[in-house]
Amino acid sequence: MSLTRKDFLLRSTAAILPVSLAASVLGADTNSTGSSAPGFPLFNVRQFGARGDGLAKDTKAIQTAIDAAGALGGTVHFPPGKYLSGTVRLKSQVMLFLDAGATLAASPDKQDFDPYEKLNFKSFSDDETTDFHYALVRAQDVEHVGITGPGTIDGNRTKRHGPKPIALKNCRHIAVRDITLRNAPNYNISLLGCDYVNIEGVTILNGYADGIDPDCCHHVRIANCFVEAFDDAIVPKASFALGYRRSTENVTVTNCVLTTGCNCFKLGTESSGDFKNITVSNCAMFARPDLWKRKPTSGVALEMVDGASVERIAVSNIVMADIESPIFIRLGNRGRAQAVPKPEHLEDISITDIVATGAERASSITGIPGYPVRRITLQNIRITAKGGGSAALARKEVPEKENEYPDADMFDDLPAYGLFCRHAETLVLDNVHFHLAQPDARPAVIFDRVEDLDLRAFTAAPPSGDEPALALRDVRRCLMQGLRAQPGTGTLCKFTGAQTARIMATGCDLTDAANPFQLGQEVDKGALSQQANFPRV
Repeated sequence: MSLTRKDFLLRSTAAILPVSLAASVLGADTNSTGSSAPGFPLFNVRQFGARGDGLAKDTKAIQTAIDAAGALGGTVHFPPGKYLSGTVRLKSQVMLFLDAGATLAASPDKQDFDPYEKLNFKSFSDDETTDFHYALVRAQDVEHVGITGPGTIDGNRTKRHGPKPIALKNCRHIAVRDITLRNAPNYNISLLGCDYVNIEGVTILNGYADGIDPDCCHHVRIANCFVEAFDDAIVPKASFALGYRRSTENVTVTNCVLTTGCNCFKLGTESSGDFKNITVSNCAMFARPDLWKRKPTSGVALEMVDGASVERIAVSNIVMADIESPIFIRLGNRGRAQAVPKPEHLEDISITDIVATGAERASSITGIPGYPVRRITLQNIRITAKGGGSAALARKEVPEKENEYPDADMFDDLPAYGLFCRHAETLVLDNVHFHLAQPDARPAVIFDRVEDLDLRAFTAAPPSGDEPALALRDVRRCLMQGLRAQPGTGTLCKFTGAQTARIMATGCDLTDAANPFQLGQEVDKGALSQQANFPRV
């Protein structure tokens, strides 16, 4: 029978109640295969033969309960117990409800799972990205489905490579709420080509791969989650796994706690399709070296390397502790799934209200020659770097690496301790402050081949040697307003490169700078103008 949207929402509500309460509301016996109240059928897996003893394999019983629920639309109930299972397939208008004390555990035997998906096209990606068959709970081409807690899904593995706990492909109207996922050997929640997704209150513990991966998905909400995963915690993708290019857009991530050995929030590793209209807000990101033996590579990584576009991304209210590189923005030209590699664009990015401590590597914003990143704003940013960089490192030439895999450590240590920017247009740094935990000989910030640069209310701990606090090379049309030299500053700003032009400094406090502005011999002496600086020099 067909269900109205109202019917489905009512059943979903019943599914997330504790079963004892649901029974009271429905007037039903929770050990029955269906409710006596019209519109709220409950299907108890034990009534379909599931043992729940952690020894017997309950795959067949669980699938039979799902099939029965799928015929009418309803909730498949897992009462307390441990249910060992291979692959089960969700049906449309079915909600799985794992009660408190219920664990759905992946069978240790590979033969209990559907075999890897065979694609009739070249995807350019690995099996973890493209396969949606070798999984514990899988679904394809269904709608109005959900998996809810407070129970647990256990991947039941001690290392990477194995079945995905949840794999959904080409599905619509999905709810994953209030469950705990443990010990996943593959992407914990893996979504491909899915629309209208709500992931809320999910706890991911000891994941050996990615946490939550919406790939080529639209209209996704991720909220109030705790993600503990060795690989990227939350990582929107836009791969070629569907056999055609599809965007990932209209995504929100909010109120999450993220810890990882790689990237806390990252988009663009798989970037055949566009990324549009994505927000990340109110998140805490931190390291767990006791668990992963390494610190997160980056806190927020925004990347495009396969010929599509990134536009309209907003990141706000983020705290980070012991993240190697807090911010990584990269436009490259790897060209995966392109006959002839050619970049598109990365633009309209807002990153605001970030506090980060323990940064071991500078943040970076980089395009490539002929393809700058554009319209990037960093506002209300306070980063404390670990420091310790040498004068020799300050002179390092950074290779372009146009076609390489994007990651915040791709350039190794950078010649700035706070921020390295290259090939950028219309870049704004407003109320940005860099601090040092220990002395460092490198500049705080390097701007290299940047046009239309605004620096407002900027401060930085001065380098320990002869390098300037700010190094600007071939920078055109730059407004510096309200800069304040910190005590001990030698040179505040050094300008090099024959293309440097139209630099205006106004309203700056230069009192504590021995040499506020230094121009290289190749820089036109009229490139710099000053107004109302204190003291004016």
